[in-house]
Amino acid sequence: MPKEIRTVYARNESEKIIEKSRFLTYSAHVESEEEARAFLAEIRGKHTLATHVCYAFVADKLGNLQRFSDDGEPQGTAGVPMLEVLKAKKLYETAVAVVRYFGGVKLGAGGLVRAYSACVAENLDSADIRVLETCVEYAVTVDYTGIDSAQKYIQTHACTLLNTEYGEKVRFVLAVKKTDESAFCAELIDYMQGKVRLDAGQEYYAPFPISKETR
Repeated sequence: MPKEIRTVYARNESEKIIEKSRFLTYSAHVESEEEARAFLAEIRGKHTLATHVCYAFVADKLGNLQRFSDDGEPQGTAGVPMLEVLKAKKLYETAVAVVRYFGGVKLGAGGLVRAYSACVAENLDSADIRVLETCVEYAVTVDYTGIDSAQKYIQTHACTLLNTEYGEKVRFVLAVKKTDESAFCAELIDYMQGKVRLDAGQEYYAPFPISKETR
């Protein structure tokens, strides 16, 4: 798998007018071709009178499941340029659709390539892009006397609190990045002076925000 898996985390919509044509661009997180097709069907359903609904998507974490369509535009002027933007930005599990309402001015092949590329690039520049990283779920169990210390550690270290369970003891369920696992556990045991139980659970991908400067 790629060392870093970037994806659009939440749907994003943008609009651009080019030579009187109206371009509406949508991006979304998808985890399969079925999800990508459902997303595209939804967009088409919203724009039944549109001249074209072009799209591109990379619907897996490896970059093998790639699809695109010019939807009536001259061959190679929409779908491929849109896909190239996804690839240039190293995005996976991401679908983009550009809806065009023709404004009466023909753009030519070069103009169409620039238009569709620009629409997708601008949309993704404003989208919520996140990195999918492997996480390990941990159950952290402490006595009630250790609640404050455990909470302080959790709040000040890189992890995501998923749940807190109160029984005979207190059980915090956390997601910890795989790369931080060893240090996180060792430091927690030391911080709690050994008065803590750690139980590792399942591993899975979870999204983490990244700054626009690192895109």
